[in-house]
Amino acid sequence: MSVQASEISTSFAGTLGGFSLDVAFKMPMRGITALFGPSGCGKTTTLRCMAGLQHLPGHFIVGEEVWQDSAKGVFVKTHERPLGYVFQEASLFQHLTVRQNLLYGARRAGDAPTSDALDFDAIVELLGIGHLLERSPVALSGGERQRVAVGRALLSRPRILLMDEPLAALDRMTKEEILPYFERLHESLALPIVYVSHDIGEVARLADTMVLLAKGRVIASGPLTTLQTDPNLPLVAAPDAAVMLEGHVAHVDEDFALTHFTVPGGTLIVPGRQGAPGRERRLRIAASDVSFTLTAATDTTILNCLPARIVSIDGLNSEAQVNIIAALGADGSGARIAARITRKSQTALGLAPGTSVFAQIKSVALVR
Repeated sequence: MSVQASEISTSFAGTLGGFSLDVAFKMPMRGITALFGPSGCGKTTTLRCMAGLQHLPGHFIVGEEVWQDSAKGVFVKTHERPLGYVFQEASLFQHLTVRQNLLYGARRAGDAPTSDALDFDAIVELLGIGHLLERSPVALSGGERQRVAVGRALLSRPRILLMDEPLAALDRMTKEEILPYFERLHESLALPIVYVSHDIGEVARLADTMVLLAKGRVIASGPLTTLQTDPNLPLVAAPDAAVMLEGHVAHVDEDFALTHFTVPGGTLIVPGRQGAPGRERRLRIAASDVSFTLTAATDTTILNCLPARIVSIDGLNSEAQVNIIAALGADGSGARIAARITRKSQTALGLAPGTSVFAQIKSVALVR
């Protein structure tokens, strides 16, 4: 078993009650890795094994730290693992103020190595909870409680942060309120975060890496954008299939308030002034917003019309529609996008793997 200092290696296999888990994957030591899949697929069980809350044979190695290695008889107890754990419910101490809850996390850290990014004031500012410090948890909204729970976990100075569907108990409006703070965690902290969710919208907005689970097994793992455009995975066939691209601001058209983003294989235009040149933003392209033409259209209201090449076509087990994966760029060497079109349109244009086309992208959404 070879593990690099820049990665986290996970492997668990066994039975808990009537549920069988057999997972093995690696993830980077920075960024957000999502454990994604339907309810009952093993996401939370895997996370609890990482935390040591449940014990199945296998190993869990964080960088150079071995927290479990069944082959060598190593098992570090949960309270001895430098990790933070955020549950679906915030589980704050009701008899303590917000400040006291946060300081409890700091006390738990003891003499753990400090980090400028993880001191009290920095975490309070990062999560926007300064005005809540003297309140009781009883007086907080669901989103505020979760932000405090995240702060408490971070102030324990963890090597890794584990989050078990932290937004599952919140309504849609509250989720939208708290997601920007989670994005700030991603941008500000050099800390690996494992994020459990069955909501592809959350995953697409936050994750860099995905581990796709089903029935206690790993279907696939790797960069989010790679899995979203793999024709062999169920993500492409989902009703809300979409692809995330990392774009860099090239320039802003001040006359029309449009921002041009460079992505591998082309340039995408997004409404609004979205930042200074060079800034990186995440862009979302829904499969339902992509169509194809064999020649570049000039008399159209669609601003994004990029040369591309068809990579694969899948019948979707449907008489009416097909899923298409296309790579941007005239030579097909750029980023991959997904499209869902009618079988009639595919036949009329003679689309097949290798066909050169122009991808017309009706809408590009700024995600992060």
